[in-house]
Amino acid sequence: MASSTGYNPYRRDLGTAFQAIRKLLADGNDTEQVFKIMRALNGPSMPHNYSRLLSTADGRRMAYQRVELAEKLSDPGYVARFAPGTVGAAYRAFLEKTGYSADGLAKVSNLNQEPIVEDAYMWFGRRTRDVHDIWHVLTGYRADESLGEAALVAFSYAQTGGKGWAFIAIAASLKSWRVTRSLAFARAVLEGYRLGRRASWLLGEDYEKLLAEPFDAARTRLGIAEAVRYQACNPMQEWSA
Repeated sequence: MASSTGYNPYRRDLGTAFQAIRKLLADGNDTEQVFKIMRALNGPSMPHNYSRLLSTADGRRMAYQRVELAEKLSDPGYVARFAPGTVGAAYRAFLEKTGYSADGLAKVSNLNQEPIVEDAYMWFGRRTRDVHDIWHVLTGYRADESLGEAALVAFSYAQTGGKGWAFIAIAASLKSWRVTRSLAFARAVLEGYRLGRRASWLLGEDYEKLLAEPFDAARTRLGIAEAVRYQACNPMQEWSA
């Protein structure tokens, strides 16, 4: 399905991806380029992951309900309800510390100011976007420095199969090696990929339930291990509230 703007969400666009990665490597804070890369390369993974979601009873229920997580996560009252020690409380602390918001992420990702498309795959794509910061919290990868983002996108590639994530992780690792001639950055990024492969499939989680879980118990249940190589470069971020 192509939108009225001519954008086809399920076809890869390598030219756009290469233009965007050059801009992103020049300015790591240019978040808009991340979403251009995602749009250019991740589309084919959406039907596969959506089918995987439908393979479970909980997944079929969530697909039927089609909750827009950005709306819930942007509601201060909703975020405030989670008890201390839960994933939701850690997410709340993350928002307070970084100044980020689910609504802000949604606005940046909507490059052409398109209306929400009533399409199952596009809903799943929005859901994948909306849990990105929760994955920062669960993994401990910081959102305010390049290694944390690179390691998380490698983790995300392992979880989703979206080629855009791999493209960013590889490009960031090559840039780091070119500047430092050290492989520490690349090894931490590769570790992120391996941790993502070993963890449970996070896109199949019911996030409204997950946010209410005790933080440590949730990490254990999901099989999210400590990022040892990342911690050697940057001590693991503790989100607490």
